Amino acid sequence: MILERLRSLLPSLAAIVALGSFLSILGPYDSHQFGVPGVWFYWTGLMALGWGSGSFFSWLFDRYLPDWPRPATGLAISVLVSLPVFVGVATIQALIGQPFPISVAPVIFFLVWVISAGVVTISILADRRDRSDGPASDARPARSLTDKLPPRLRRARLLALEAEDHYLRVYTDRGDALILMRLSDAVSAVEALDGARTHRSWWVARDAVQSAERGDGRARLILTETLTAPVSRTYAPKLREAGWY
Repeated sequence: MILERLRSLLPSLAAIVALGSFLSILGPYDSHQFGVPGVWFYWTGLMALGWGSGSFFSWLFDRYLPDWPRPATGLAISVLVSLPVFVGVATIQALIGQPFPISVAPVIFFLVWVISAGVVTISILADRRDRSDGPASDARPARSLTDKLPPRLRRARLLALEAEDHYLRVYTDRGDALILMRLSDAVSAVEALDGARTHRSWWVARDAVQSAERGDGRARLILTETLTAPVSRTYAPKLREAGWY
């Protein structure tokens, strides 16, 4: 499990290092004043802070505001991410003895937001490609979902699928596993089963649903004593028409 998590972080860590290195070479906003390797640590550290903040805020929006339009979500996240990054910039300037006056704080925040907005936009475009509801980007058929599961789960009954970044959590009646696969490809692989998307990050087998409940204006499908699947407003009408709940 730990190794799987670490592998799932590698693309993000590589992106942080690559973007931090690129900005340290460009040296925007007079950041070359930090010298080498100071400028690299400066930008790479800020990218890491922004990535961590972005992951947290993205999780919050996916959990509590899943039906917000992606452009509005991206704009909100870019502003929220700019707050801790701005604090980081201000702290660094103060530590090196060059604090900026309060009067220029709005300008500094705007400059931070410009970079944050660019990074968030790239992340949204990549996420849209990875989680596209349409067919895979190439003509090859999706690899068998079963082949990617550990041997102990290959004959288990499938309950649900949940997208986790670039990975997929597969829930079965014998346990769950994290595999490298896009949700759209996995849905294609199980199209013969009676199931449906309940959320942009979830697919659920119909016979796995024991009951449904409502809370905070949203429905949740109860699959087991410890597993529930969210139902977003996007998919709720079709599920109700089909008699899921």
